[in-house]
Amino acid sequence: MHRAAKAPLFFGTTGENRFDDPRQDFGVLYTGESPACAFIETFGDPLDIPFVTVAQLEARKLSLVELAAPLRVVSLVGADLRRLGADARLFAADHAVAQAWSRALHEHPARPDGLRYPARHDPGELALAVFDRAKRNLRARVAKHTLAGPENRTLLAELLDRYGLGLL
Repeated sequence: MHRAAKAPLFFGTTGENRFDDPRQDFGVLYTGESPACAFIETFGDPLDIPFVTVAQLEARKLSLVELAAPLRVVSLVGADLRRLGADARLFAADHAVAQAWSRALHEHPARPDGLRYPARHDPGELALAVFDRAKRNLRARVAKHTLAGPENRTLLAELLDRYGLGLL
């Protein structure tokens, strides 16, 4: 899910997001493994607003990111957390902790391409934080329409129903 006016492959360096490099030396692309993941991670905040607006939907596109080569990612899912000596706080608590782990894993000699983790707003969905060194392995198939378009009516209805959100 990305801003409609921007390219889908954006590797942010603001230091504001969960797995951003705290020193802002490398960028991170956040993506969901499914449309549901991308949707809820984009529109899940704030938690006390039970709707999405047409304007919000028109400002975003759901594009497909394809792999030109396999990514080597560190799994933060299930039993893999224990193997790392971590728990769910790594991806669900303070950003400073997640950023420190992201930096350490990025600098690890194995040079992983990113992190695979449960989505914050729906832990049953999986997300990826991809380090910018992997950008050569990614291709984007840019969506022609926003989620507000009639082409996406069925998908949008399914997502709104799944997450109990209304449309304004």
